[in-house]
Amino acid sequence: MSCTIVTGAAGFIGYRMAERLSRDGAQLVLVDHLAHFKSRAEHSQLPSAQIVDRDRFFDWLRDSRPRVSQIYHLGACARTTEFDRAYLDRVNVQFSKRIWTYCAERRVPLIYASSAATYGGGEFGYDDDESRMHRLRPLNPYGESKRIFDLWALGQEKRGLSPPTWAGFKFFNVYGFGERHKQSMSSVVLQAFDQIEGTGEIKLFRSHRRGIRDGEQKRDFILVEDVISVLEFAAGFGLTQPGLARGIYNLGTGESRSFLDLAQAVFDARGQKAKIGFIDTPAAIRDKYQYFTEACMDRLKNAGYLRAFTSLEEGVAHYLSQLNTQKTI
Repeated sequence: MSCTIVTGAAGFIGYRMAERLSRDGAQLVLVDHLAHFKSRAEHSQLPSAQIVDRDRFFDWLRDSRPRVSQIYHLGACARTTEFDRAYLDRVNVQFSKRIWTYCAERRVPLIYASSAATYGGGEFGYDDDESRMHRLRPLNPYGESKRIFDLWALGQEKRGLSPPTWAGFKFFNVYGFGERHKQSMSSVVLQAFDQIEGTGEIKLFRSHRRGIRDGEQKRDFILVEDVISVLEFAAGFGLTQPGLARGIYNLGTGESRSFLDLAQAVFDARGQKAKIGFIDTPAAIRDKYQYFTEACMDRLKNAGYLRAFTSLEEGVAHYLSQLNTQKTI
């Protein structure tokens, strides 16, 4: 029997992907650092699968010679505050290149995670037109590592060295259950939930840009369950359609919402009156802070993905119900 491989399977999106694939009957191989599978309480119900340590993954591929039906490469260092470029190159670029090359040589379909961080400050917009990607200027080394791999993948395709089908996705601001281990990199939804639990108030960053009021900084927030649905669509897993043939796509909702909207949605989901304060954006990240993101989703829609995305209010309410249930376990 052939297997489906998920890298980053002890992480946020990777674990949710493994859950969905398991429910759909996939034979799974989950790849990540072994300790992560045991240390994250939100991931206690591990799907039935073979576990492979990330550092031994390529040795395992060589020695075991598995029949692989597809790979979801969702493992990476996603810390936007990571400035060790050599580490990011090793983990985000070189590791991904080896997976791409394996899939190209063995004719294995590949789905991988890029990032909206490749768009930088948005001066060139948020259109996933591949011909424009060389112009992008990420604001941090993490975004740059993702841009480097995207451009390398497109170059390999031009040379005829690509997987039989492949798709990369520029994730925008993903939120949902299973992200607590990300700590300071977790979504503002989770951070807002925790702040209310602790103090009854949500603190947001002040605006340091003329013409934008405090809390009116905007992001394209997308619920993790919507992300997983798109990834399944891309691979055609368990579906009648064949999936995406190739390309790099945005993955957001296509609608930006303010942090004030998000904070209000959290209070509404809790049935509480909003209490919101503001703090200065830390000086260390102020010049790298994005004031607006919004995915252009036309390309994915034109490729056949027509399911509506969950609204911010519905998504926050759903997520908070999961967080509240975990508190009672």
